[in-house]
Amino acid sequence: MAAFEPTPEEPDPAVLDRVFAALADPVRRAILRRLDGRDLLVSELAEPFAISLQAVSRHIQVLVRAGLVTQERTGRISRCRLDAGPIYQAAVWVNRYSKYWQAQFDTLAVWLDEIEHGKTAASPAAPPPRAKRARRRA
Repeated sequence: MAAFEPTPEEPDPAVLDRVFAALADPVRRAILRRLDGRDLLVSELAEPFAISLQAVSRHIQVLVRAGLVTQERTGRISRCRLDAGPIYQAAVWVNRYSKYWQAQFDTLAVWLDEIEHGKTAASPAAPPPRAKRARRRA
């Protein structure tokens, strides 16, 4: 079987894997939140976390490999910047499934409306009541 080849509008599965893996960690999500709209030094990023600077650096490297953060180094100074492009690709991928969720919400809205107006018994969409089974006594 041939490997999956993404179309131009379809994100690369390897990119999605790295993005979702990076976003799975709460420290990395917090780092991205801190970078929103500003560039920060690694030491500035590490300030609110109760973990070592080395651990924060490892989290940043995961974000860099996922394409979510870019780093500029000047000697020993490293400045980080958010790159939201891969997040956008992940959002596009997730959004493809929104039509399925919307259909579920639409069905729920119909059910809630029927319950509110007392129409559930007469509704053709309502499931039939369960028949009670007679218990056998031996």
